[in-house]
Amino acid sequence: MFKNYNMNQIVLPLDLELKLQNNDIAFHIHHLVESIPRDALEPFLRNEGCPAYHPRMMLKIILCAYTQSVFSGRKIEALLKDSIRMMWLAQGYEPSYRTINRFRVQSEVKDLIRQCFVQFRCQLVEEKLIDQEAIFIDGTKIEANANKFTFVWKKSIEKYHQGLIKKSNELYNELLEKEIIPEIERESGELLSLEELAQMARKVDDVVTEYDKNIEASSDVAERKALRSERKYPKQVRKQLLDFILRTQKYQRDFEIFDTRNSYSKTDHDATFMRMKDDYMKNGQLKAGYNVQIATEGQYALAYSLFPNPTDTRTLIPFLDEIEENYFKLPKHIVADAGYGSEQNYDDILSKRKREALITYNMYLKEQKKKSKQNEFNPDNWQYDEVADAYTCPNQQRLIFKYPSVRTDKTGFKREFKIYECEDCSGCPFRSSCTKAKEGNNRKLMVNEKWEQQKEYVRAKLSEEKTSAIYRKRKIDVEPVFGFLKANLRFTRFSVRGKSKVENEMGLALMAVNLRKFTAIS
Repeated sequence: MFKNYNMNQIVLPLDLELKLQNNDIAFHIHHLVESIPRDALEPFLRNEGCPAYHPRMMLKIILCAYTQSVFSGRKIEALLKDSIRMMWLAQGYEPSYRTINRFRVQSEVKDLIRQCFVQFRCQLVEEKLIDQEAIFIDGTKIEANANKFTFVWKKSIEKYHQGLIKKSNELYNELLEKEIIPEIERESGELLSLEELAQMARKVDDVVTEYDKNIEASSDVAERKALRSERKYPKQVRKQLLDFILRTQKYQRDFEIFDTRNSYSKTDHDATFMRMKDDYMKNGQLKAGYNVQIATEGQYALAYSLFPNPTDTRTLIPFLDEIEENYFKLPKHIVADAGYGSEQNYDDILSKRKREALITYNMYLKEQKKKSKQNEFNPDNWQYDEVADAYTCPNQQRLIFKYPSVRTDKTGFKREFKIYECEDCSGCPFRSSCTKAKEGNNRKLMVNEKWEQQKEYVRAKLSEEKTSAIYRKRKIDVEPVFGFLKANLRFTRFSVRGKSKVENEMGLALMAVNLRKFTAIS
């Protein structure tokens, strides 16, 4: 006996909502997107042309597809035809993959995604899933949608540019000597500008044109042959100058694309070549990618941003600025790993933002070891005389204060040092272990008092029970988000190109991670 099965019987369509489970992720997506204020939808309004699909509907179906690890526009279109939750969210509409792809890369969508994060955080606060006591910050590198062999290196371009400057100056001097062109008024004595090269090319072209007229006007075979011979060099120079102009334009474009970076990809100019952790060949292969920074609490991503530089140190301050401007007010504690520990970052959080920085520095763990504490050649273990402002080395020689020093890094941040020098290092039995200074030179010691105070502050905070407990949460709070993103959601490579488009896709992927986790515990 079988259950009734008849393909010829007419069945009335039912509300698709009835086919979904009570805690289906589609309901959470629906409630989240519907909570976005109506003001955020105004940039999508158009008064001409065919009425567009509603941005709430488009955002819902894209978010739903991302939660199912579907990132392709064509596959999202296919889901609209056979997925019940997608049919319900779209309410029968079936936008094409072109429409889906155009929507998710629009600049206006960035604000919609930001509103999703703001509203999602408000929901977490209402349900008391986060206590707003601290945020945990970390970064990861995600591969760009760019060919790995399309790299352009800044050092190479600088080298070729310098060679071009040298060749163009030599050619200019040669043309002056041969009196082919008159002397031009130069802006700089070091390099010829693009306008000056163009001016040279015009003058050489005039010389070639004059030769052409003379050859055309002459009827003497020998004279015409001599004129052609004389014209040969100016024609070669004209071709060379045109090549110089094209190369100069290319190098100028390259330097504009580089900005402060050292490399870029030809297929995605905003992507920078970085060393990825998923280096299966173990040969230090570089890939075009983006440095993704996120702020989490309760294993939920509350804010994100993308940066072109591979190191995390210089991303913290702009990321905190973006959080305050677009997402939420910073909590009391800012927690991050040693990759963010720098004098500039500590100064910004403690002095400017008036928050507590639970961020270790590079040597923090090493300093905690017994070997480091008992190392008599470590200046941190040397005796310091506050009255005389002097240190005493293992050979009982004094290092006295000599002069102050100020160093400015690439970002313009100034660090102040005090330089100490040993009174006499000659004949010291510990010289080879204590210093690498040449024979006859004394050991010098650079001390950054502000940096030492900041390190003491970090050590004190991490020795307190409450703050050390908050810091210990870092690994179990922010790392699982990256693990879920890459392993469970299988989001390991962007499918769009350009920073603005990549930011939209990153926001959708992180919100998909949040919704998957929120649905699982609801």
